Amino acid sequence: MSLVSIVGLGGSYDGRSRSLAALRIALEGARSAGASVRLFDVRELDLPMYDPALPPPPNALALADAVHAAQGMLWSSPLYHGTISGSFKNALDWLELLGDREPSYLTDKAIGLIAAAGGTQGLNAVNTMEFVVRALRGWAVPLVLPIPRVGRVFPDDGSVDVGIRESLLTLGQEVTRAARQLSLVQITTPAAQAEEQRIDRE
Repeated sequence: MSLVSIVGLGGSYDGRSRSLAALRIALEGARSAGASVRLFDVRELDLPMYDPALPPPPNALALADAVHAAQGMLWSSPLYHGTISGSFKNALDWLELLGDREPSYLTDKAIGLIAAAGGTQGLNAVNTMEFVVRALRGWAVPLVLPIPRVGRVFPDDGSVDVGIRESLLTLGQEVTRAARQLSLVQITTPAAQAEEQRIDRE
């Protein structure tokens, strides 16, 4: 069984971030499936607004290097005003640093998606993340987890809804399985990569 690396990216500037709590459990699932894992919390990253004209800060470079070396990722964002949070989107924008790597961006990496919603509309954030995954040339695994009424799932007493916990563990395991499979074969051909680059330039 080949060893794969899974990078988790998510959280919020809320010190009690439920989206970060969900991400930690999913990474636990990835670890149980044999992956090495690394967590990047947007609050600790504290990245400036993405500006291609400025030298990238050390935290952005560390994120880019870890993602480039990984075979898969787990993303987790709170739902803010019907979509992903600004801090999470900004962290994704810094992945532009992977544009000149080989392979570029998230080519042939497996991505698992989690959204934490105070209400019932978490799927909106998941849909936004799926658009970004495709734009960065990754592969979103079919299992996604929009978590509704997240305050009930992760109450202040530190407990976790048993069913959601099991689903998060399963997502981490599924991302690890998919990442392992994608790492064994070339999915995106050089011709497809060249066409993607041509389209990006137009």
